[in-house]
Amino acid sequence: MLRSCRHCQKRNRVPARHLAHSGKCGNCGEPILPMAEPINVNEADFDQIVKGAKEPILVDFWASWCGPCRMAAPEVQKVATEMAGRALVLKVDTEQCPTLASRYRISGIPHFIVFHEGRIVQQQAGLVDHRHMRRWLEQAAAA
Repeated sequence: MLRSCRHCQKRNRVPARHLAHSGKCGNCGEPILPMAEPINVNEADFDQIVKGAKEPILVDFWASWCGPCRMAAPEVQKVATEMAGRALVLKVDTEQCPTLASRYRISGIPHFIVFHEGRIVQQQAGLVDHRHMRRWLEQAAAA
């Protein structure tokens, strides 16, 4: 994945297994902080991150036309910020990635799945708040 340095704006390649870690810009040496926001992913990025990351991952399956999905978005953002450095949060647009939605038998959205070390450890359809999402990620990390 490519991440832009906040200081010099240079794009840095960050392996999926290091998205939740701090690093340094290859151009200016300034810190590149862990991901603190949801990552919109396509199928290839999804597979790479889920297989490579050692931290728990919350995946939000959503669509732009879905009212409850729009209501969940700020909660998903909160958990991404709260869990920065300890977990990752991915967003999968089911309209753009129908194959992923089909792979995980997503029939209603929003739908949340927590992965840890490539395996599903929790999933739930329907709107939940960031405290539930954070608890899922903390439980996955502790297991």
